[in-house]
Amino acid sequence: MAPSLKYLQHYPVALQDKIRELQAQDKLGEYISQRYPQSHAIQNDKALYQYTNDIKQAFLRNAPQLDKVHYDNRLTVEHHALGLNTAISRIQGGKLKAKKEIKISSFFKATPTEFLRMIVVHELAHLKERNHDKAFYQLCQHMEPNYSQLEFDCRVYLTWKAEPNSIDNGT
Repeated sequence: MAPSLKYLQHYPVALQDKIRELQAQDKLGEYISQRYPQSHAIQNDKALYQYTNDIKQAFLRNAPQLDKVHYDNRLTVEHHALGLNTAISRIQGGKLKAKKEIKISSFFKATPTEFLRMIVVHELAHLKERNHDKAFYQLCQHMEPNYSQLEFDCRVYLTWKAEPNSIDNGT
């Protein structure tokens, strides 16, 4: 029986078969490293906030201001979340204030730059589009024209990192 590709289940069988073939040849890491050789230097919350806000200003100037953007160790693949977009509402002086917050899994500290951009674009798109529908993905494509490919390759990366022998493999 072919190995399960839990991060790639919704992709065409032909694509899954290609990934299984790379897996069998122990070449998933090589595939990712060749396509995405650069890691990024955005390692702290301040740099992540600036990076995210720069993308927001370029594409979503009229979206609500971001109050906080940070890496979160609690967001993991196992918890089915690599990023989170929240609005925390509080009453301040008789007024209801909503603070917009984006959390990015700390997993993305050690990924190629393109994967960090993909997840940031994804979370920023939720400022305008709450649901994962056609309008949402069109907005993601607008902010990152290569969004679909990056999402697929990030899922391949997750598949590779989930392999028992990939623990020491870094990108």
